[in-house]
Amino acid sequence: MKKLLITGFDPFGGETINPAWEAVKLLPDVIGAYELTKMEIPTVFGAASREVLDAAQACQPDVILCIGQAGGRKAITPEMVGINLRHARIADNAGNQPQDEPVAADGPAAYFATVPVRKMTQAMEDAGIAAAVSYSAGTFVCNDTLYALLHHYAGTAVQAGFVHVPFLPQQAKEGVPFMALEEIVRGLTAMIEGME
Repeated sequence: MKKLLITGFDPFGGETINPAWEAVKLLPDVIGAYELTKMEIPTVFGAASREVLDAAQACQPDVILCIGQAGGRKAITPEMVGINLRHARIADNAGNQPQDEPVAADGPAAYFATVPVRKMTQAMEDAGIAAAVSYSAGTFVCNDTLYALLHHYAGTAVQAGFVHVPFLPQQAKEGVPFMALEEIVRGLTAMIEGME
């Protein structure tokens, strides 16, 4: 059986809940060919990826998937690319607010995710869940973590990817898209099954 390390962020930006971690917590321990290790990570530049890499050192996963919140999106969106840029509109949970800094000074401009993004998206659509490929993970901690993992594992057999999920109903202000927690869980489950 393959090992999947899957993470979700803690709440940030004044929110009291983060749909990413709420959904990850509820995933089964085994999905398809994968045995899951689940962990919550901090919405802090650099610290999030360090915690993921420390956990990966311990559990030696075949695949690492980080899940994050993207308020305003109406679908679950696997990310195609991570870019070498930190630029924060708001401070992270440790008060950091980098402006136009690289994630890795010695790194290339971008990396493509090494998980099968299109297959993952298709698997969710086939399960009746709103899903779309995304070509921008932003420049906040989500992208920071994705890029750092892809940089660390470049040229290795370990696959890494990032998936954004919408707000939960209780987070969405009027007119803002949202998705029910059980639907996010169903989508992520179908997505993991579809990675093979």
